[in-house]
Amino acid sequence: MSSLGTLQENERLVQLSPVVFLLLWASGFVFLKIGLEYADPFTFLALRYLCVVGLLLLLMLWLRPKFPSTKRGWSGVICVGLFLQTGYFTFTYLSLRHGLSAGVVALITCQQPILVGMLAPAVAGERVTPVRWVGLILGVTGASIVIVANFSTEISSIAGVAFGIAALMSITCSTLTEKRLATKAHPVATNIVQYSIGLIFTAPLAYFLEPMHITWSWQFTLSLAYLVLGASLLAITLLLAMIRRDEATRVSALFFLVPPTTALLAYVFVDETLAWISLPGMVLAAAGIFIVSRSA
Repeated sequence: MSSLGTLQENERLVQLSPVVFLLLWASGFVFLKIGLEYADPFTFLALRYLCVVGLLLLLMLWLRPKFPSTKRGWSGVICVGLFLQTGYFTFTYLSLRHGLSAGVVALITCQQPILVGMLAPAVAGERVTPVRWVGLILGVTGASIVIVANFSTEISSIAGVAFGIAALMSITCSTLTEKRLATKAHPVATNIVQYSIGLIFTAPLAYFLEPMHITWSWQFTLSLAYLVLGASLLAITLLLAMIRRDEATRVSALFFLVPPTTALLAYVFVDETLAWISLPGMVLAAAGIFIVSRSA
């Protein structure tokens, strides 16, 4: 009886993981934009990684997790660390720093499911059915409507757009690499390797390219704490676990709901205006997610 209860509890946790991930990931754009008002981008990112690695070292000493035991496993962990922690987050920080709004960055990076759908058959051996393509198109259309309706800031920074596209390519590569090369390993072990890679790359960039300016305030401290605990430790762990458990195309489709969720969270918590004309876009994005998730 206890085993059945544990199984049902685990199934509920699996069902809730996409919702939890979506809320954590969408909130991260808001907290990241706040934090960059008080710190240089590479300095902020390196400090974030330093805090994450420090916490993971404590967990590693306590849990004694097993690291990958094969070359394939190590290759997967290292490549995902390079693409996700070094590439995606570095380029996202730079795009925001160069004037793009959180919504525009979300719009650029939420195109990831389309790229994954195009590349997954060749890279990860997945078959994307015509019905699933309909869902992907609905999703990207809905997300675009939400962004256009709510974020009217002119895109004047070519560098910001270029960094946003680089972030998109990086997270697409990390998703496909995780699906193709990932092996079973403890999340503490994989995370400590990947965040250490991120720290190794970003700390020298902060030192040589920036004055390493930080204005300590309660807003910056809150932003840093959220990005360390919510975005880095929990959201990334959930994302990689979902990719390993499910098809990359299905998991990537969750990113269609990031712009609508970001708009709603900004409306509720930081009093940003929500254009109600974006509601049809939210419905389209949700419909796209439903089709991609349910289609075989």
